[in-house]
Amino acid sequence: MPKTKAKFVEPMLLLRVEKLPQGADWSYEIKLDGYRALAIKSGGKVQLRSRNDNDFTERYSPIAAALGSMPDETVLDGEVAALDEEGRPIFQLAAELRLG
Repeated sequence: MPKTKAKFVEPMLLLRVEKLPQGADWSYEIKLDGYRALAIKSGGKVQLRSRNDNDFTERYSPIAAALGSMPDETVLDGEVAALDEEGRPIFQLAAELRLG
């Protein structure tokens, strides 16, 4: 049976609610102040894509290279963030960051 090719999918975004859902079926992540990004590996090549499907691969090329060992046909939904000297995420630092 042929594998499904990994491709861009709509990333999960923040949903504001008055009360957090409870129960064993729920988990939570800390909202960092950075850029939402998808890492997509297909055909041996890693691409980084913004939540609007813009190419971040060159801008953050060391991150793409670090994800090269992911299995083919994998999609990761995450965030590119930059931390200040005290370990706090600062959006402006992430916006100015050019790793490639």
